[in-house]
Amino acid sequence: MEEDEPDLGLRKIIHIDMDAFFASVEQRDNPELRGKPVAVGGSGSRGVVAAASYEARKFGVHSAMPGMTARRLCPDLIFVRHRFEVYHEVSQQIRAIFRDFTPHVEPLSLDEAYLDVTEDIRGIGSATRIAELIRQRIRQQTRLTASAGVSYNKFLAKLASDQNKPDGICVIKPGQGAQFVARLPVRRFHGVGPRGAEKMARLGIETGADLAAKDIAWLRANFGSFADYLYRAARAIDLRPVRANRIRKSLGGERTYNEDISSGSALRVALDDIIEIVWERIAEHDTRGRTVTLKLKFTDFQLMTRAKSLSRAIDSKAEFARLSREILDEALPLPMPVRLIGLTLSNLEGEQGDERAPDTAQLSLL
Repeated sequence: MEEDEPDLGLRKIIHIDMDAFFASVEQRDNPELRGKPVAVGGSGSRGVVAAASYEARKFGVHSAMPGMTARRLCPDLIFVRHRFEVYHEVSQQIRAIFRDFTPHVEPLSLDEAYLDVTEDIRGIGSATRIAELIRQRIRQQTRLTASAGVSYNKFLAKLASDQNKPDGICVIKPGQGAQFVARLPVRRFHGVGPRGAEKMARLGIETGADLAAKDIAWLRANFGSFADYLYRAARAIDLRPVRANRIRKSLGGERTYNEDISSGSALRVALDDIIEIVWERIAEHDTRGRTVTLKLKFTDFQLMTRAKSLSRAIDSKAEFARLSREILDEALPLPMPVRLIGLTLSNLEGEQGDERAPDTAQLSLL
């Protein structure tokens, strides 16, 4: 066992992540799309890519990208409208497969979840074998592929599921966590966006090993409240349990920009992109809420949040957009340029009992 790495070898955690889920469903259901670059979303001036096939990703197309930008990168890109009711139905099929192997399932979204298989209720004897059986069942029942990460905590399992995508599996055994993390670029750590990675690079931090060499005092001096997470992540420490039946308390998204935004007009354009992305997620989860919160992170990493609430649930994208824009307009002019913009919908109605809470997409990581 590595130094500073707790003995969590008795926990067996699997992270399952569907491969290009929305786009793969569209390619499955329409043979003419197979093998071609596909984007789910809109290509117009306000359109946003909700998902991209692996053929499209080769051109640099990714989710949360403006549709017009995606079209420039890939002129042959085929846009299709989302069908969230279909994605939700397939997701329910996949979750039923998970629950054949464990009751401890923590969905993160329609296309990914954590599973704690420590109890091994079917007597299979190996978390890796369970992950392989789950991937086989998904392929057989849905004609889709999934990638899996297997390890002894959630942080490592999620890193591992991304390691051999698509249609792959990666296992990080007890005692291997710190060594695995040491080789990774810090950009792979959840929560470290482009600007955060740039700041780390200026400070001489490129990999997990570089980060692990810094003590907590130095990290707090340079990264504030983010320091404790970075300290644990660099040592592959994650004590969070897999939580089934969590109630989603909020849903939203945020985006970190490569260049700071200062003018009111640029902020409004950026906000409209976030509105599109977040409303897609609201539609995906088929939920409504009463409170909209705007989050702004300034160039000095200070945060500002502003919120508006209605006495009833927000019932349309237009109303969600109006409230979001009102919050921004009332906050202008801002004291300094902004590096991150986020929107969250909370005070939700009709929460799904098996979703995580809160549910906020870190769009800068896509």
